[in-house]
Amino acid sequence: MTAEEVARTPFPRLVVRQSSKQIGARLARSPQQGADFVRRRALAGSVEAQIGFGHMLLDGYGVERDPEAAVRWFNLAAKQGHADAFNMLGRCYEHGWGVEIHLPRAAYWYARGAKESHAWAQFNLASLMLTRDVETDMAKALSLLVASARAGNPKAMNMLGRWREQGWDGRARAQSATLWFRLAAEGGCYRGQFHYGRLLARDGKIAEAARWLRSSLTQAPPDFAREGAAILQQHPSKRLRAIADEALAGAEAR
Repeated sequence: MTAEEVARTPFPRLVVRQSSKQIGARLARSPQQGADFVRRRALAGSVEAQIGFGHMLLDGYGVERDPEAAVRWFNLAAKQGHADAFNMLGRCYEHGWGVEIHLPRAAYWYARGAKESHAWAQFNLASLMLTRDVETDMAKALSLLVASARAGNPKAMNMLGRWREQGWDGRARAQSATLWFRLAAEGGCYRGQFHYGRLLARDGKIAEAARWLRSSLTQAPPDFAREGAAILQQHPSKRLRAIADEALAGAEAR
């Protein structure tokens, strides 16, 4: 892993009197040495390091994977009032990482993060409400998604696109859907790129659609790539069907 790749990992910036470039270089040099460095800073009380080490324990990066220990570190950081920790505890309770799945607790932690204007906590709480029937409140969910999207979260932008296209509140808004899908696509969301490309293809803008669809299916997980390819295989455009074939080959190779 290069220092540049480390900078794109979900580990929060570790503010321990070193620059992010120095920290990235340390992690890139040796995952084990990097994990030990972060653990020592976490033990010394750095809340950012506590969250970072929790991520490492969840992912097994430089240490043996230990989700239960990750939850303990997130709890320590949460006691210091860190919104990243609130969000991660929500994720743990939603997905059963180191704890039993408990959706009301997940909603509680997401709500604490959302109250601090944490964009991912806002998105995760809205998603929980819309897909897992937790505190279903369409107006509140929409407000959370808009706040998250305005903070720059492309996944929230994509979900707003789906909301507007499908009319989850009873009224579809095609122009608004296209706008949100475009913003999600430009933000790097592979789902947003696919949906924006799909709408462009519908409108006959095949060359532009092909660029976004190829970008989406190249980076998407295999399951999504297969689903997207199945849709494109039915399109009359030979160019888009070729992208579907590329996506299926790539999904099989991964």
